[in-house]
Amino acid sequence: MRCPFCAHPEDRVVDSREHGEGGQVRRRRECLRCGRRFTTYERIEETPALVIKRDGRREPYDRAKVLDGLLRACQKRQVTQAQLEAMADAVDLALNRKDDREIASEEIGQILMQRLREIDQVAYVRFASVYRRFEDVEQFLEELRLLRRKGRGKR
Repeated sequence: MRCPFCAHPEDRVVDSREHGEGGQVRRRRECLRCGRRFTTYERIEETPALVIKRDGRREPYDRAKVLDGLLRACQKRQVTQAQLEAMADAVDLALNRKDDREIASEEIGQILMQRLREIDQVAYVRFASVYRRFEDVEQFLEELRLLRRKGRGKR
């Protein structure tokens, strides 16, 4: 840290304390050359997480959008808020494990569909119809056939 008064590169920290809600540290420093004091603020640099859309665009990750999609798929179903939060947590965990803080929307969809399939099959089909962009009844029926086959394999 350079002194704002004399530009000397060395100082000593006189006092440190949290600032605001703990997201910053306020430090009082004293220049070792001129002896003047100045204040600096330190905070964690957060790299925003990005979602890579199907068309290649990148947009900021929004947990609220994930929960909104799940809420729509689970409307009038016996899925609890805690289960929805746990599914969103799974996406957050996958994102936090990535070094580049980018996740493909397809990966988000796969994580959520896997969880929904285990929790509520009707919600799963609703979510899959939007995620996979079903365009006719045949696509719905094929997904239901796959779901029934996988259900038999569990027994």
